[in-house]
Amino acid sequence: MAGIPDHLLRILPAGMSARRYALFVSHAWRYTAEYDGLVKLIRPDSNFQWDNLSVPKTNPLLQFAELQRSFRCLVKQLDDAVARADCLLVLSGMYAAHSGWIQSEIEAAKEFGVPIVAVRPLGSERLPEAATHAAAEVVGWNRNSIVSAIRRHARMPHSPFAGY
Repeated sequence: MAGIPDHLLRILPAGMSARRYALFVSHAWRYTAEYDGLVKLIRPDSNFQWDNLSVPKTNPLLQFAELQRSFRCLVKQLDDAVARADCLLVLSGMYAAHSGWIQSEIEAAKEFGVPIVAVRPLGSERLPEAATHAAAEVVGWNRNSIVSAIRRHARMPHSPFAGY
């Protein structure tokens, strides 16, 4: 649950479940091993549940059958996925500074009010300015740090009764 420290989540009363997060992991397909490593690192378990809205290389965005593959179509589909996210995780290796797709995902997150957590890949010392300036927080390659940052910064879930 948002705001509850990780060590207290383990002692929630029976039947009281933790919040489920919708996450978009921004990454470059050329660095699929880092993406796979991050997804494995924060894998869903009883203390942290999440849905992956990302676009891994193994599951590219679907195209409209009547249209040829276009950047406009892809950007719209990415925008739709990012807009549904509670938090955008950016794998912040230096390659991110040269990726137009990662920059587009960061811009979409800013436009839709989706908080950004930048994750420093293992062994990386430098991070691209685009990711660090946009991020609510920069964290290291550590499950507890990443999960805690998501819990601190994720958008609050929308109530189905909002506005009534």
